Amino acid sequence: MKKNVRKIIRKRYTDKEDAYIYHGDARKLIKKIPLNSLQLIITSPPYNIGKEYETQTSLEEYIDFQKEIIESCIPLLNENGSICWQVGNYIDKKNGEIYPLDIILYDIFKKNNLFLKNRIIWYFGHGLNSSKRFSGRYETILWFTKKSEGYVFNLDDVRIPQKYPGKRHFKGPNKGKYSGNKLGKNPSDVWDIPNVKANHVEKTEHPCQFPIALINKLILALTNENDIVFDPFAGSGTTLFESFKNNINVISIEKIKKYKDIGCKVFSFYFLDIPQNYARRRIFRNDFFIQPSKTILQKGFLLQFLTQTGIYSKNQNYA
Repeated sequence: MKKNVRKIIRKRYTDKEDAYIYHGDARKLIKKIPLNSLQLIITSPPYNIGKEYETQTSLEEYIDFQKEIIESCIPLLNENGSICWQVGNYIDKKNGEIYPLDIILYDIFKKNNLFLKNRIIWYFGHGLNSSKRFSGRYETILWFTKKSEGYVFNLDDVRIPQKYPGKRHFKGPNKGKYSGNKLGKNPSDVWDIPNVKANHVEKTEHPCQFPIALINKLILALTNENDIVFDPFAGSGTTLFESFKNNINVISIEKIKKYKDIGCKVFSFYFLDIPQNYARRRIFRNDFFIQPSKTILQKGFLLQFLTQTGIYSKNQNYA
């Protein structure tokens, strides 16, 4: 992570940390992050539907809150950076009317001179059933860039298998050659990814959890190794450990301590079996440190956290 970011965020936050986990209001920490320092801002903010982690307000107040966060985040992006805002619908409990939040929030981004590159549809096959309208089975991700050209987009890293991998050109100068890209096809802007519910292997206590597959695709496509990712509404920590796994530095904020602790716990268990090059990294929490122990397995030393998460010094020799 860039040195100036480490110094400014917190005095105790040294240049040995690759991940920063903050418990508190995003609006406070955002002010400490240097301008033009982030490659990707990715988050799923509260939808104003009365979940435990939010106070339901009028739609106008909610939009003002989102505007404050969005306009505070945009100056933190570097010139090649992207911002991904994943939202669903706000449903008026009085009359059942649906307000698509991505359409409402679009103008905030445009008035700040960002460029919409995709309105990604996240489709999931299961969810609440409705008797008065068609059941909702999708949410959206608004992907904006700071400039119209020259932004980071690693398409080859997120290609999917061709539908017809053996298809060949049947005429012209390329007759007989394969017609599709050998690395796979563009995944398009409609992503079929199961949501994290009930007995899903990724499920924690958090009621609205980001699927790993969704976050991983965005991180791979929109960042390069050692970039910095920021999630102002971290929830159960999916952005945290997917960034860390891909050698991307990450700053995450969660307002509710219970969910921050869940994210830390998931993070620690997720990396018990990672290679040593991932284990030799350092995590910082703003409330306390925990020194990890080491576990001897046949394949060598692996990272083991004592309780939730902690620090692993790059410079300490565990061999």
